[in-house]
Amino acid sequence: MSCWETIADYGLRSIGIGERVLPREGFTLCQQFTLIGSGMIWNIYFGVLALAAGFFLATAVALGKASRNAVIRKASAWFIFLFRGSPLFIQFFFAYFLFLALKPVSPIFDPFTSAWLGALIVLFLNTAAYSGEIFYGALQSVPRGDIEAADAYGMSGWSRFRRITWPTMLRLAWPAYTNEAIFLFHATTLVYFSGFPAWQQRGDALYYANFFADKTFNPFIPYPILAFYFILLTLCIIGLFGLINRRLNRHLPQETRARMKLKLNVIR
Repeated sequence: MSCWETIADYGLRSIGIGERVLPREGFTLCQQFTLIGSGMIWNIYFGVLALAAGFFLATAVALGKASRNAVIRKASAWFIFLFRGSPLFIQFFFAYFLFLALKPVSPIFDPFTSAWLGALIVLFLNTAAYSGEIFYGALQSVPRGDIEAADAYGMSGWSRFRRITWPTMLRLAWPAYTNEAIFLFHATTLVYFSGFPAWQQRGDALYYANFFADKTFNPFIPYPILAFYFILLTLCIIGLFGLINRRLNRHLPQETRARMKLKLNVIR
């Protein structure tokens, strides 16, 4: 089988398109690159949707934690503490068995035991908690002079928040939020090693890398391939978020703009 035939058969296998049976012997480098790359579809799915939805909940949680209402403030603080204080791996297990226990209650809970929805909810809540704390810190750091200037122009309420507070908060939080986005995409590799099962061997990139490592007894090929894919994904995130960061800081003088740089650390 040529490499192009392998790509045609296994390129979209993780979402159920193409050859249904995984290769059993004679594993080629093309097969490993193709199947692990196919699994990246799920990693990108989990990361993009959880990050997009979590962004709005994180903003609400940050505003709630800064609220003068004691009930809203405490609820937001406990939400952040709960998801930041417990391991994500345990959250996956707890959520899966919770949804499993709710299945007999109503058929509406059936999809929640599948990774495409159940695991997505866990990632969504987790990143919302971490991002909410980042946004809260940035919200507290909004210069008082900016608020006073908005008041002097007659802005108040929603208008002041939309035009002054929220853009400034994002500008201050964006470098740290970029790190959270990278960590979230890396965390998607935990989905199929938690309670959520892979249906018909349709897993993410780590699922297929582990498959090849078990079959060949050689982890030094599939896992570096997996790392290569995630390095490419990380570079894409840094590039995209760098463009957004430039947009957020477009009003500042060139020499004072905060620039996002890629720093390679040997030890974290």
